[in-house]
Amino acid sequence: MAIAVDAMGGDSPLTVQIEAALKAISELGTEVVLVGAEDRIKEILKKKSYDKNKLRIVNSTEIVEMDDSPATALRQKKNSSIKVAIDLLATGEADAVVSAGNTGAAMATAKLVLKSVEGIERPAIATLMPSIHRNHPFVLLDIGANTDCKPLYLFQFALMGDAYARTLLHLDNPRVALLNNGEEEGKGYLQLKETFDLLKQSTLNFSGNIEGKSMFKDIVDVVVCDGFIGNIALKVAEGTFDFVRSVLREEVENTLLAKIGYQAMRGPFSALRKRADYSEVGGAPLLGVNGIVIICHGSSRAHTIRNAIKHAQECAEQKLNEKISLEVSENLDVINQAKSMAEKT
Repeated sequence: MAIAVDAMGGDSPLTVQIEAALKAISELGTEVVLVGAEDRIKEILKKKSYDKNKLRIVNSTEIVEMDDSPATALRQKKNSSIKVAIDLLATGEADAVVSAGNTGAAMATAKLVLKSVEGIERPAIATLMPSIHRNHPFVLLDIGANTDCKPLYLFQFALMGDAYARTLLHLDNPRVALLNNGEEEGKGYLQLKETFDLLKQSTLNFSGNIEGKSMFKDIVDVVVCDGFIGNIALKVAEGTFDFVRSVLREEVENTLLAKIGYQAMRGPFSALRKRADYSEVGGAPLLGVNGIVIICHGSSRAHTIRNAIKHAQECAEQKLNEKISLEVSENLDVINQAKSMAEKT
């Protein structure tokens, strides 16, 4: 199994990507395809020791900058590292793609080249979020791919989130909830109410609405929302964690007693940081396209991208897209109902 890595994407192209690839090769035994400026990659690798049978280089001549628009990337940079990597996936020369580059360009290229899984209208980006119980994260989607969502799209996000939870969290019957401003049925704007009705009719283990404050209590496994709300929820969660960490650091530095107490609590503090750190997951999958594409933060470190490679490998090995297709086929009646609703509006 080979994972194609966009070596030119992100805030530190080549440096962290090559280090991550070598970590994945030595620690996971993964075969990696580095896609980027071949001469520059080879020059860096001269100083490295690694299993040459596990690493391949595919040349690309263009780079999608972080501020390029997706339209520019598609029209003007047809030999970019992200396009070449996704082409390798489409032709079967790679089993998954990992990129820390321009998210919009990665999404647009994946949708154009790979096409959507049959029955899925809009791909969505999912992420694993920590809960109060160790080793019980939950899935949050969409976190940025779609901002204006019909009930049909939200319903399909739920199907994909359920399949992802079954695959990555190894759950037999994930609990699915709709992110809303109240738990009672009938809460929210019209699209959420209609999505609620669709989810009630589905084969999913639908738990109803959930408020943002309850997401982390380990009472659901999949939380569904549109990309605008999901991205805000994700950024607020990350910001809150950074705030708490900064306050703790400031308070610890204030007094000798606090410093002594910190030494006694280093283990729990370290565990908290690890559970809340997105780098431990590595990246977020673009669900709903015909292939495994993992998107990372542009500022990702080598450890993060190494974990994203592992994440991609697990999704491919466990046939995530087959599970999504199965969810779609089991809920065709509800999907057709949602389409009829959309045509009337």
